[in-house]
Amino acid sequence: MIDRDVSTQGTPVAVQVRTDGDVDEEALAYFRAKAHAALTRPGLPDVGGRVTISRAAAHQVLPWSAGAGVRVGGRLVVVRLREAGAQALADRLEGRLRARTDRAVHLTDTARRSAGPPPWRGGATRGDGSRGSSAPGE
Repeated sequence: MIDRDVSTQGTPVAVQVRTDGDVDEEALAYFRAKAHAALTRPGLPDVGGRVTISRAAAHQVLPWSAGAGVRVGGRLVVVRLREAGAQALADRLEGRLRARTDRAVHLTDTARRSAGPPPWRGGATRGDGSRGSSAPGE
C-alpha cells in the first residue's frame, strides 16, 4: 500500500490518495487529477479525507474499486465504486464526488425552515406582511 497526497495551491484541501494492489503510475496520476478536479472548486469549504483505489490480484469481472471518505466542512461524504477499468472508475469517482460534495455543501440551504403561525393564529397574511389578526373589523 502506497500513501500519496493530493496537494493543491490556494485551496485548503488535504486529501490522501492511497493505493492497494497493482496500480500503475499512469492510472494513479489520472485518479489524482480527477480527485483534484472534484474537490478544488470555488465555493467549497475546507476539504480533508482519504481516497483509496485498489485493484484485485485475482481475475474478477470488476477488478477496480475505489472508496472515499471525505469531510467537506462539517459533513462526511462517502463514495464507494467498482468498475472494470481504471479510467472508467476515475471518471465515475469524479462525478460522484462532485455530486455528493455539492449536496453536502448546499444541504443547509435547502433544510426545512420553521414557518410562522397561520393568519388565524395571529400570523401575517400574504398581502400585508404584518402580524396580527386577519379577521375583518378588528
